[in-house]
Amino acid sequence: MERPNVASNLGIYVYAAGAIILGVLGLTSGDFATTWQHVGPNVPFREPLAYLTAVIEFVAGIALLWSRTARAGALTLTILYSIFTLVWVPKALGNLGNYDPIGNVFEELSLVAAGLVLFASFSPAGSPIARRRAFFVLLFGICPISFGIVHIVDMPGLLNPIPGWLPPNKMFWAYATTMGFFGAAVAILTGIMAPLASRLLTAEIVIFELLYWIPRLSAGPGNHFNWAGNAISIALAGASWAVSDSICQAAKQARAHTESNLQSVD
Repeated sequence: MERPNVASNLGIYVYAAGAIILGVLGLTSGDFATTWQHVGPNVPFREPLAYLTAVIEFVAGIALLWSRTARAGALTLTILYSIFTLVWVPKALGNLGNYDPIGNVFEELSLVAAGLVLFASFSPAGSPIARRRAFFVLLFGICPISFGIVHIVDMPGLLNPIPGWLPPNKMFWAYATTMGFFGAAVAILTGIMAPLASRLLTAEIVIFELLYWIPRLSAGPGNHFNWAGNAISIALAGASWAVSDSICQAAKQARAHTESNLQSVD
């Protein structure tokens, strides 16, 4: 697979923007993106760790914007997001009756998977990492299943943020978005209509950012939780967008290869 051109893959910019915004949030607040970056108040050196995390996020996000440093930026974010994924695992395993911690594991895992996809895409063609790009896409494809389960488990909480002015009604959109997550997962994992499904998944996350997190931030700009929610939402949108770009690029190259073989046969 050809290495992606940073300038022609918008998903890389959005993924980078998520990291940069998380970094700016950490540098200005001296805190993690609570409650997603689950670092308890009793952790030693918590504030210095928050600033260190913010610097890493900011620098790695900037690194993604240049071809020479994009691979290092993707790897750095992958490692950092992996740490936050692992931080959630003990709480998820110790509280299996509550799906919220499990949902947070998969939210963080989606950021990890997208970082791996980008790292593989920027790796030399034919290298062991580059050959595993398709596997990393499948790893990301598992995550929307969790997003859909969260919708089912917390249906009352889901209905509240849906604007009442959206026709036909809130319940319709609750079910539609839930099925959208499950459908995207099936498409990505099977490869059936994966480009279209991954684009629609990205659109769903972006729309949620526009209709829920931005209005919430406008209503409460002094609330750290609202800033963190927007930062994580943008990061998740960037993860989905970057993976979708990779899926679409691979599909385009597969079609070109097929057409080339057909022409050679003729």
